[in-house]
Amino acid sequence: MKNKRADTLEDAVDQVQDGATVLVAGFGEPGVPEFLIDGVCDRGVRGLTVVSNNAGTGRSGLARLLGEGCISKLICTFPWAKESFVFKELYDAGKIELEIVPQGTLAERMRTAGAGLGGFLTPTAVGTDLAEGKPVHNIDGRDYVLELPLRADIALVKAYKVDPRGNLIFHKAARNFNPIMAMAADYTIVEAAEEVALGALDPEVIVTAGVFVDRYYITGPYAIGKEKQ
Repeated sequence: MKNKRADTLEDAVDQVQDGATVLVAGFGEPGVPEFLIDGVCDRGVRGLTVVSNNAGTGRSGLARLLGEGCISKLICTFPWAKESFVFKELYDAGKIELEIVPQGTLAERMRTAGAGLGGFLTPTAVGTDLAEGKPVHNIDGRDYVLELPLRADIALVKAYKVDPRGNLIFHKAARNFNPIMAMAADYTIVEAAEEVALGALDPEVIVTAGVFVDRYYITGPYAIGKEKQ
């Protein structure tokens, strides 16, 4: 059985290189792989294209990646949250490129990538600037935009429990984008609060199969009060 466990944070993120496209999970604060993000920051990589639901909060997590100049382009749904002041400063200064994608479209683009599909048709964004340059198909009198799969080099994922094969379960709302991002990258890196023995996870409750996980790092439990379990 392949050893997927990284003993150090440095080893866990050693596949993240300059110019990579990186999926970063999380919805607000829950489910954000903050240890892995810190590890990527510490590597000092540059020119990343990062895909995330938002543009980070405060100065930690994704906001730290932004503030330290690791990201050149951000693909996300909600870049203008009050807490995303680091991104706003960079964007206003013309130091970062932004691509806005509707939330459901963002999720489905990654899901189709993970499923090996060639894209999908959606009525979302028809007739708006977000559909500019994209093929539009009329089906039964309704227009649909063709959206292409969104695949990445790396996915940074946060899980609750992992077994030695890389099978994952998640903690409540922290599940959010994590499962589809794990499927949509060439190399998936996981931080997990707890490692359990092989066979300890009921196959009926496993959310992400280990076949999608390349590396995992054990963080121990976060502070529950901060929804980081």
